[in-house]
Amino acid sequence: MKIKLAFRLARVFLHLFVGVASCALYFPWAGKARRNRYVQRWSRVLLAICGVSVQQTAGAPALEHAMIVANHVSWLDIFVINALHPCHFVAKSEIRAWPLLGYLAAKGGTVFLARGNRRELRDTFKGMVAALQAGERVAFFPEGTTAAQGTVLPFHANLFEAAVDAGAIVQPYALRYVDASGALHPSIEFTGETTFAQSMMAVLAGGRIQARLTCLAPLPAANAHRRELAKAAHDAVDAALAA
Repeated sequence: MKIKLAFRLARVFLHLFVGVASCALYFPWAGKARRNRYVQRWSRVLLAICGVSVQQTAGAPALEHAMIVANHVSWLDIFVINALHPCHFVAKSEIRAWPLLGYLAAKGGTVFLARGNRRELRDTFKGMVAALQAGERVAFFPEGTTAAQGTVLPFHANLFEAAVDAGAIVQPYALRYVDASGALHPSIEFTGETTFAQSMMAVLAGGRIQARLTCLAPLPAANAHRRELAKAAHDAVDAALAA
């Protein structure tokens, strides 16, 4: 078992180094569509190495241009969403410190937001509005932190204002991770004092994992109030997970 785990860990790091090299050599001249295809393929391979398969369950069609909001369970979430529908992410600044993955997330278009930094929040907000108006798919986790599986923390409303100003559509995604029996997978929990390294080792050692993503009904943001949008998105995700 230890040899198998060490082999999988080595494959993860090799794949990460390939991603770093690609970001340095390929991304500078690749167009947006090619970068998105690469991010999608790279994310799928990373998940496969980690023993994670991805399934999109029945729900609404995924929109090409929208603000995507999802419940936050694990460091895997960004890669699960990118494996199906590549997005520009807004994420907490702590992710930038993840070994190699933080660098790759940045090169993949993730914007890191420091908590409590109003100036940075304002700049990020303007960037989100511009990206949405340009027809991009922009995503973030409005809980602001990871939650225990099967639960959804309240959604912070601030960044929903970007969809209102851009006249964009908000589309909630519901994420869950299950084992072979369909029960919530015990190796996914990434809450409390669990470190990134501990979580990665638990995932690699935890057996097969199926990530299930459900795209939910779109919510028009034009002329809406950000708090109403946040509440509607939260309730939609909560209901999907409960079902």
